[in-house]
Amino acid sequence: MLGMDTKAPGGLRAVYGSLLDDAEVIPSPDPITPSRSGDPQELLRRLSLSTSNERPAAPSLDPRAAYPALQLSGNILSAAICVPRAFTFCEDGWGTRPRQGTTSLFDAFTHLSTNSSWNHTLIGWTGEITPRRNLRRAQGGSSGSSDSPFVPLNKASAPIPLDTSSRRKAPALPPDAIELSKTDRQSLEKKLAQESCGRIVPVWLFDESEEHKDTIVLTDQARWRRYAEHELYTVFHYKQTEPTDFRAERKRWKDYYRLNQKFADKIAETYQPGDIIWVHDYHLMLLPSLLRQRLPNAYIGFMLHVPFPTSELVKCLSRRKEILEGVLGANMIGFQSYSYSRHFASCCSRILGFDALPAGVDAYGAHIAMDVFPIGIDAEAVTRSAYGASEIDRLITRIRLQYPGQKIIVGRDRLDTVRGVAQKLQAYDKFLECYPEWRGKVVLIQVTSPTSIEEEKEDAGHRIANKVADLVAKINGAYGGLEYNPVYHYPQYLSRDEYYALLRVADLGLITSVRDGMNTTSLEYVLCQKENHGPLILSEFSGTAGSLHQAIHINPWDYGGVADSIQNALTMSPEDKAIRHTKMYEHITTHTIKEWTQTYLGRLLVNLASFNQSIATPALDKARLLACYRRAKRRLFMFDYDGTLTPIVKDPQAAIPSDRIIRTIKTLAKDQRNNVWIISGRDQVFLDEWMGHISELGLSAEHGSFVRQPEHDDWHNLTEDFDMSWQKEVIDIFQHYTERTQGSFIERKRIALTWHYRRSDPEYGAFQAEECRKHLEKTVTKKYDIEVMRGKANLEVRPRFVNKGEIAKRLVAEYGSGSDKQPDFVFCTGDDFTDEDMFRSLRAADLPSDHVFSVTVGASSKQTLATWHLLEPSDVIATVAMLNGSVSIGDLGGTFVSKEKLHF
Repeated sequence: MLGMDTKAPGGLRAVYGSLLDDAEVIPSPDPITPSRSGDPQELLRRLSLSTSNERPAAPSLDPRAAYPALQLSGNILSAAICVPRAFTFCEDGWGTRPRQGTTSLFDAFTHLSTNSSWNHTLIGWTGEITPRRNLRRAQGGSSGSSDSPFVPLNKASAPIPLDTSSRRKAPALPPDAIELSKTDRQSLEKKLAQESCGRIVPVWLFDESEEHKDTIVLTDQARWRRYAEHELYTVFHYKQTEPTDFRAERKRWKDYYRLNQKFADKIAETYQPGDIIWVHDYHLMLLPSLLRQRLPNAYIGFMLHVPFPTSELVKCLSRRKEILEGVLGANMIGFQSYSYSRHFASCCSRILGFDALPAGVDAYGAHIAMDVFPIGIDAEAVTRSAYGASEIDRLITRIRLQYPGQKIIVGRDRLDTVRGVAQKLQAYDKFLECYPEWRGKVVLIQVTSPTSIEEEKEDAGHRIANKVADLVAKINGAYGGLEYNPVYHYPQYLSRDEYYALLRVADLGLITSVRDGMNTTSLEYVLCQKENHGPLILSEFSGTAGSLHQAIHINPWDYGGVADSIQNALTMSPEDKAIRHTKMYEHITTHTIKEWTQTYLGRLLVNLASFNQSIATPALDKARLLACYRRAKRRLFMFDYDGTLTPIVKDPQAAIPSDRIIRTIKTLAKDQRNNVWIISGRDQVFLDEWMGHISELGLSAEHGSFVRQPEHDDWHNLTEDFDMSWQKEVIDIFQHYTERTQGSFIERKRIALTWHYRRSDPEYGAFQAEECRKHLEKTVTKKYDIEVMRGKANLEVRPRFVNKGEIAKRLVAEYGSGSDKQPDFVFCTGDDFTDEDMFRSLRAADLPSDHVFSVTVGASSKQTLATWHLLEPSDVIATVAMLNGSVSIGDLGGTFVSKEKLHF
């Protein structure tokens, strides 16, 4: 009876999972222009947390004129996991067709390409390309030039080769393999560049071994979505996956990284300064950081279309740090619901250690804004489609004739665990049990389409489908008969006309998602009910519930409550129906996909104009690091100790190196091409005790005051001629504050004096440290050539000419001048203010910038002179172990697939 569905798998909604998921609507403030932006924090508070019901007006100015300081190019590069076309291929050429369904995101791309002041380019994966039968060969015609041998159907017709010895048997390809020549790919790229809905640039995904070949082979194409849909989709929808072989998870992660890397390659090829890059959804969560590594000053927005869960669930992901850091490469992150932004901020705080609020995250010296953007639909297009075809009216008449005198409840869902189809049927069973007067007077038409989510496809036992079928049979067996069935289940797709006919004919819409983002079916249902005013029952776990306040909100797990809501909806007065529908209809027709697009880009521009993003320090590009390391012959390593090799602890004497740290550093130092130094604020005694047994290691104590050369046991005092009489006055001041700050203590070194307050109350200790610093700067620093250094929970006083930068300069100078003598690889890493001297020295050195890797360590939001960052000491050790070649892919914080086949 009901045929093909416009929301079928293969469309964007199916590929994205729920694509447009869950939104608590946070009403927007009055329009804000750059001249009114004021304080950045206040701006974000007004943008994200306002209670006004007004939406910002669509910008009327050209964005380049409105924000001249940004030097915008007028181009937008959107990155999405797929494009609006599905492809087939054979030797005759390409076949293309629209992906089933016109989704909201594709409508947004069309708007940007045709009805805005932007020049829009969509960069997306081709999706799984389907092999198509070669018609010309099947008909005996010429197929043109091809390298693939044709196998005749009839062996008797096979030609006899004249010289079999000269023919080499080609290796057999997998059954699902597709061979694409460079010409084939260029042919499709040319077609997509001329799409009526805007320019499309395809991303080709293939094995690394095919990288430099003219003809590539595509196999197991679904694997590029597997990590996102097996790991991320399940956790983001509040589920946990079954334990699997770690090798399979490792392979999925490698494919996920390569997927994001290939997108980064394609965007970097297309990018021009001033372009805005807009990245979409959970398949591409590493992409912002990869782009930030390559394009430090790029304007990057990220929009997550699915729910984002609490930190307790995100902690279950083995790659949680990489996923969060990947997204933090963006300038602004958008969510469908305020609760999702709050959960993300909590994850950044609890997992990464950043200062984070729902309005933004301070990370790596920059502010990453966060905001809420519940997506809409193209209301005009849906209305035209639903009311513009006479065939729909005929279908409505036929459906009414098939169910005479019965109320029609409509459900349309994808058949997976998060859509709540089983909960819906159980609640409907409860309704018929509790309200027997409706038996024979109501019918539920439930349409389900197969899922395209890889995790759901792995339901080998068809548990979901079998459960739904069993529930339908149970309900029909209990309450139905020869002339009446209370449930009609259609596990199939609907055509567009049939879909809209079903929404228009319904007396009640029933959506019982157990976890959902923006459910656009509910929005389309309201538009299709402008004549009937049928009520909408909507799960409170759907993000759309935050937008449609006049819908009847239910808990899908409360079957009795859902049953009561169905009863209330079916008996609701026409006046109440009209009032509810009018308010929902007004919201949907004003919060359209066009308005959503303009709002997101407007907020992004406001944030770009309000916060200086160019000072952000990108995550260390391990692919570039390893490539440079392997090419180099003269390598210099400089490590800080506390907070870099070992974590900061309350008792400084407890910061002893682990066995893994010692083994990793020892292996690195043994390589004769490596000159490895630890440059620390620690004294000689500590460094000798814990690191002195590594004879190949150079040591510098007290910020460069003392030096022990590799293969030597003696320490050299570089400050022995300096007047140290200042120490007595500093000790007296330190003692004054120690007596007044519980838990603080003084550490006396040969050259420097340090006052620690890490055991004290953090706030009071910081307050006393500031008072102590002011006291010192007003007294002893004016009498002696010394300086006060603020570290992590400490103050240190030392001679002004003693700093780590002088040691770094000295170590570089020892190599000599000239490209044939200078170090061709420098790795310098530290975590606090004292290490900035090393970074500053390396910036001033006459070394090629691509040979120097200065890396700050930690989650601090400080601005730094380093060019890269790592999150914590364990990442430093894992990175060094990678250079040693002694780490597995599972031990490293991330993996990569570089153009030089650098993988591990």
